Amino acid sequence: MEPIVQISLDLTTIKDALEMAEVAVEAGVDWIEAGTPLLLGEGLHAVAALRKAFPHHPIVADLKTMDGGYLEAEMMAKAGATHVVVMGVAHQATIRAVVKAARDYGIKVMGDIMASPDPVACAKMLEANGVDYIIVHTGFDERGEDKERTPYDHLAAVVGAVNVPVQAVGGLSIDQAADMPKHGAPLVVIGAPLVIDKQEFKPSSDREQLKGILQQFVTRVKANKVER
Repeated sequence: MEPIVQISLDLTTIKDALEMAEVAVEAGVDWIEAGTPLLLGEGLHAVAALRKAFPHHPIVADLKTMDGGYLEAEMMAKAGATHVVVMGVAHQATIRAVVKAARDYGIKVMGDIMASPDPVACAKMLEANGVDYIIVHTGFDERGEDKERTPYDHLAAVVGAVNVPVQAVGGLSIDQAADMPKHGAPLVVIGAPLVIDKQEFKPSSDREQLKGILQQFVTRVKANKVER
């Protein structure tokens, strides 16, 4: 598949999320993610607001489902999400329930292997249970305690073990993220608010500068050939 750029809206209000998403879409971003903080702060209303504002863009709902898989996926799909996230450390019954709901409602499932004791086995299990994408994810708190941890720890092994597309997230620099297609991970995530050289960029104060940064990022990602 060709590289895809996803903006992760790790914000806490619909207002901020819509502002950031508008800039990202203008810059050429392909997918919009309702990040976990946004879903905690605004719930399904955030997904519905993004769907209304961007009717033709895929929307990822990063709920990190651990239980109640069918209901959670169903609710997100009805609100307008096209992709939902289930955790690989959830019970396999939950993973299968999310996949069933996704098939029933015509959406896709991303399986997140964060916190798995065996990332490769987890990724293979998720694929076997029907997920459409694998997320190689190094968690925020994990990186906080051990700054040496990155998605590179498991990325190559996971890419080599599965046939579905892979995404890598968690502590990557802009340069590292832009190069992800070269490492076999064509679903490239850039987070928001965007922090570069310890300076935080938000649309309310740096809209044109932010748009320029995102446009350059999209161009770099799209220029890369996906290698597996």
